[in-house]
Amino acid sequence: MTKKILIVVGTRPNFVKITQFKKVAKNFPDLEVKIAHTGQHYDQRMSAVFLEQFNIEVDYFLGVSATSANSLIGEIIIALESVINNYKPDILLCVGDVNSTLAAAISANKLGVKLGHLESGLRSLDRQMPEEVNRILTDEITDICFVTEKSGIENLKQIGKKDNQIAFVGNTMIDTLVHFNKEIEASTIIEETGLETQDYILVTMHRPRNVDTKEALLKILDLFKNITKNHTVVFSIHPRTKNSFEKFNLYDDLKNINQLRIIDPQNYFAFQKLIKYSFCVITDSGGIQEETTFLKIPCITLRENTERPSTLEEGTNVLMTFNTKEISNKISSIINGTFKNGKVPKFWDGNATKRVLETIQNL
Repeated sequence: MTKKILIVVGTRPNFVKITQFKKVAKNFPDLEVKIAHTGQHYDQRMSAVFLEQFNIEVDYFLGVSATSANSLIGEIIIALESVINNYKPDILLCVGDVNSTLAAAISANKLGVKLGHLESGLRSLDRQMPEEVNRILTDEITDICFVTEKSGIENLKQIGKKDNQIAFVGNTMIDTLVHFNKEIEASTIIEETGLETQDYILVTMHRPRNVDTKEALLKILDLFKNITKNHTVVFSIHPRTKNSFEKFNLYDDLKNINQLRIIDPQNYFAFQKLIKYSFCVITDSGGIQEETTFLKIPCITLRENTERPSTLEEGTNVLMTFNTKEISNKISSIINGTFKNGKVPKFWDGNATKRVLETIQNL
């Protein structure tokens, strides 16, 4: 008897984590995978391009349009009800820590469908982060917790999850990096941008506390003015960040910094190539901390905490505050070879999707 899996995604980081499921599922004749896209991120730059690049076939598009978190979650719950009742999945798999994740979890729980959470157990211990609240609430009602790193196991045991509810499978996002390596290498973004390999710093910044106030933006400007004295900086500017610079009339100040190259959000292949051939990445992103660790690229994360401690303890990531002098010193340590040598965490090997499906098959 075929076991039916419904994967619910809604944002660009979600897509990167599920690219291999339908392909790998072909090796499991007793499993069927369907994908539902809530529409939480749906614009040409932030969503559609990724779906096209990954050749992800979406079976159900919910097309939610709400802008507030509460309305969005409510719309997704309502829209998913008909999908679940129609498809009748044996397990619903929600992904990551976005509002679509929580909405999908609630839908499965209320309709009596077994719930799996991909990337379960991660904790920043910072409840001011909306993603942290989504993680906590989702894990509480999850039946099968698919864990990417060892910290997740302990976090889940602390909330009462039993061993048979926890599956340490590894990182499905790394599966995507491994599978699409040829396409990443084929990208011409380095040449198009006029860069030299291993000769630039790649920067991304989008979290509200880092970009939503004038004070925060002035810190970014100060950092860029300092580090561009000695290095080329490529700033992949998120729409939210660009809007904020324009709102506070600081975008011209940003554009006028020498040695700073501002680029729009890139497709997956181009952006991964930019990471791979940089000598350092500065970010506040969660996923980039993991990608740089796998690629062994030094990563400076401008946050007070991270839900991905394996990138600190084993990988190439360090946490820092917006202290320009300290960041400059850290960059110097990368250049002179005294920065730490990271290693790739267990099960970040390109086979995590297979482990997830094996676990579901054996339920």
